[in-house]
Amino acid sequence: MSTLSHRMRLLRALAPAGRVPPAALFAALAAGHLVPAATAFALARLIDELRTGTGDAAFSAALGPAVMFAAVLLVGYVAESAITPLGYLVTGRVDGAVRADVARLAAGARRIDVLEGAAAQGLIREVGADRSRGVDATTASGAIAQLRWLARLLGVAASCAVLVGFGWWWLIPLVAGPAVLGQHLRAGHHAELARRWRLAIKGELHADVWRRAAISPGEGKDVRVFGFADWMVRRMQHHIKEANEPFWSYVLRAAADERRQWLLVVVGLVPAYGIVSLSAADGDTTVAAQTAVFAAAWSVFVALSDSEDGYDIAGGLRVLSATARLRRLLAADPAGPADRRPAPVAGNRPPTVRFEGVSFRYPDSERLVLDGLDLEIRPGELIALVGMNGAGKSTLIKLLAGLYAPTSGRITVDGRELTEAGHLEWRRRISFVFQDFVRYHLSARDNVRLGHAWCDPDQATLDRAARDAGFDRLVERLPAGWDTPLARSRDGGVDLSGGQWQQVVLARAMYAVHMGAGLLVLDEPTAHLDVRTEFDVFDRLARIRGETSTLLISHRLSTVRRSDRILLLDAGRVTESGTHDELMALGGTYAEMFAIQAQRFNTGYDDRIEEGDVA
Repeated sequence: MSTLSHRMRLLRALAPAGRVPPAALFAALAAGHLVPAATAFALARLIDELRTGTGDAAFSAALGPAVMFAAVLLVGYVAESAITPLGYLVTGRVDGAVRADVARLAAGARRIDVLEGAAAQGLIREVGADRSRGVDATTASGAIAQLRWLARLLGVAASCAVLVGFGWWWLIPLVAGPAVLGQHLRAGHHAELARRWRLAIKGELHADVWRRAAISPGEGKDVRVFGFADWMVRRMQHHIKEANEPFWSYVLRAAADERRQWLLVVVGLVPAYGIVSLSAADGDTTVAAQTAVFAAAWSVFVALSDSEDGYDIAGGLRVLSATARLRRLLAADPAGPADRRPAPVAGNRPPTVRFEGVSFRYPDSERLVLDGLDLEIRPGELIALVGMNGAGKSTLIKLLAGLYAPTSGRITVDGRELTEAGHLEWRRRISFVFQDFVRYHLSARDNVRLGHAWCDPDQATLDRAARDAGFDRLVERLPAGWDTPLARSRDGGVDLSGGQWQQVVLARAMYAVHMGAGLLVLDEPTAHLDVRTEFDVFDRLARIRGETSTLLISHRLSTVRRSDRILLLDAGRVTESGTHDELMALGGTYAEMFAIQAQRFNTGYDDRIEEGDVA
């Protein structure tokens, strides 16, 4: 792609700012860069009138040029005053649009395997347009630098017109040649600086881990209890220094090379100034012309050489290029075609889901987590999936959600492959509680309605979901009820215990079911709950069997006894299947695990994880 095409991309990137703000900014920049030429012309006219006139006549003759000179200075002041606020406005809109686009790309990715990779995370950081994280050039800064460069060219043209007007046109190549050479040298530096900055991103990602830990209340408990704050800061500084050392060393070398720029000033301006001064001394050129030529020549040289806009332009182009790569990366789907929207499914008819010879390994890993798995979820069934840690239970439900694609085999929904059914429509038919659920710093109402966020909230359904999850009693105790923020960092907010948060997440899943989801998937949904609350939750789950299919993963085998089928997952395959009584009679791994847990329970062991309830 040509340089012109690259620069046009930057100008097109100004579109989110609208038409008026960028146009007004360019007008202000152009006015500011036309001031040197206008000043040179007005000053020459003023000196000429003062030199040739005497008395009142000289004053009258000089009044016009003096007013012109003052007007030029006023225009320059107004333009300079307007540039900063207009720049903030354009920057906010453009970089805000970039951040929104990145969020939309990341959130809209159909699967998370690509999003989890270092390549995607590095690109997200690069295009994030966040100067607080070391991003020294953004799309907006590059686009504004491009506007400033165009304004500089207008200023150069005006200054050249002054030189032509005073008969010194042949000075233009003498001054502009070294200036253009200087600009070329700077452009090389800018491109190399941009490249080295990009190479520093990987190390900055490591530093980000400690940056977040330093300000996060969650990690703050560990930092203070274990007393590793100083070690953490040193670690962060180590990653920052290691990542940026090549960049910083090149900056120092580039600074040392500035003496070449000084030499170009001497080569470009000293001969020109010397020739004009000799001509004035011989009487061939007036002092007024000499003044105009001096000012115009200097402005030409400065406009063409003394500018850091090239670095911002290179940085802006780098961000645009990274955005395009991120878009291609997140849009890539080797497992199937793009999302399609099939006809909406009527009601919440439970689907028939089959895993047929499904194998899966995580990226950059050779170990098969699932190995030829066959599994069927029949409409309206309550199925329990049990197994040892690392057996692949959580991975299985991530495949079911379409967050990952099988390495081999296929997953079908009502006879159609999951990739053909359309991920978006499929996810509207299922409801999930993940083991590593997210605690959103939103109100209780918003936390629950996220289970079906694309529709307006239905309060009656919210209340029903809360009752099913045992969350209704907690809502009654919250200071502002459903409107209470579930984070102490929010005004009027409260912190919840692990068990209370689990009730929130269960209510979210039940809300989705009551709004039409036909398959409920629960991964350790009661690990934080006490035995009584857990029993109540599973009693409600048992009562809705038939209305929806339920796949339950739990390490507490006592809670899965009422399931229609219990599947034991071992080494990535289903090795035992049946009811509780059938598996106990089989005397296999399930029976052994159940006996161990029953013995622990009889001795008073409670594996519930708790942190203390809200008052």
